[in-house]
Amino acid sequence: MTSRDRILAAIHGEPADRTPLTTWCFGFHGPKESCWTTDGREVPYWYTNRLEHLHTLPYPWTLADDFRRAEAWLAMGVDDAMEVSVPWSLDPRVRVTDSVIPPGGDGDDGGDPRYPVMVREYETPSGTIRHAVKRTENEGAGWPIQPECVPLMEDYNIPRAVRHAVTRPEDVAAIRHLFAPPDETQRAWFAERMKKVAAFAREKGLFVQAWTAFGMDAAVWFMGTEGAIMLAMDAPEAFGQLMETISQTDLARTELAARHEAVDMVCERGWYSTTDFWSPALFDRYVFPHVKAAADVAHRHGKKFAYTMTIGIERLGPRLIDAGVDLLFFVDPLLDHLAPKKAAEMFGDKLTMVGGINSQTLAADPEEIRKTVRDAMEHLAPTNRFILHPVDAIFPDTPVEGVKTMIEAWKACLG
Repeated sequence: MTSRDRILAAIHGEPADRTPLTTWCFGFHGPKESCWTTDGREVPYWYTNRLEHLHTLPYPWTLADDFRRAEAWLAMGVDDAMEVSVPWSLDPRVRVTDSVIPPGGDGDDGGDPRYPVMVREYETPSGTIRHAVKRTENEGAGWPIQPECVPLMEDYNIPRAVRHAVTRPEDVAAIRHLFAPPDETQRAWFAERMKKVAAFAREKGLFVQAWTAFGMDAAVWFMGTEGAIMLAMDAPEAFGQLMETISQTDLARTELAARHEAVDMVCERGWYSTTDFWSPALFDRYVFPHVKAAADVAHRHGKKFAYTMTIGIERLGPRLIDAGVDLLFFVDPLLDHLAPKKAAEMFGDKLTMVGGINSQTLAADPEEIRKTVRDAMEHLAPTNRFILHPVDAIFPDTPVEGVKTMIEAWKACLG
């Protein structure tokens, strides 16, 4: 079977020649013997195009690098998937102005005594909004870096923010001009990208998944965690309008990807939709309808639908099933405290589960890694709805030896 065959079998709950093992690379320092050069430049850190349009990487990561990463994993006997991030558009009537407040300086958004504050102002047909974040030191080799301006969508903006893009109910209307459905330019980009990805995936037998929806993650990017929660409680009508705007663009992106014959599955981010942030009641009100709508679009085109949630699966997992989610990233025994046996009992006949080991465990004693892999494989592999995967990614500080131990333990379980 090919890697694609195995992943499809897991999604359908059908037997395969083995339980798949996949990884997401978020700056993983690959094994030296498996690394390569691009245009004469060594490529020591591995990424995935799931990060495209969202993060600024410290080194160029080309489509050719994405292909080389997949080939490297396949050569190690590990399964992999090609990932495409579907873009969105900006209303051409929007005017963008960038400025910087020096350390200790004052401004409409306030300054910071230690760091420069980067400001981006959006003048839209529905009003002007400002977004300001501190320019701080980068994390280190391999990690995404902070760009020289303020991108609207970026996880790292949240802790650095001096002012979020949306701070009042009146700001919500401007978002429809900044996060709009793909226009002709984005559609042409996607068609060209998929032509190359589809050819490579067919040649190598790889699964193709498209990231098409941000959901609540976008709301938190726009408002910050506290701002989003407070608006949802204090101004539910405005927050509902924001979620509807996000959903409309997400659905257009999902439609674009799901129509493509080479896309096997569309995926939605849900890192900020967990019980760490939202009560089940607020989840049902603001998240569930939009997840169901995106899943319905995928299913109408005969494609599978995946959702990402790392915390609160035991509580919210059944609602994701009700919404039509086919595959869940992730089942995490460490941070979410969801034991493989419990996960198998709850979801084994309803949902394909990805996870079983947290990437932090890969820094532990080798025997702990082996034990965690054995536990996951013992309880989850028999469901035929399981893909072993270090949650949620392997990072620049993930030890290569830990990853190798996980692979060896997985192969030992396969017999």
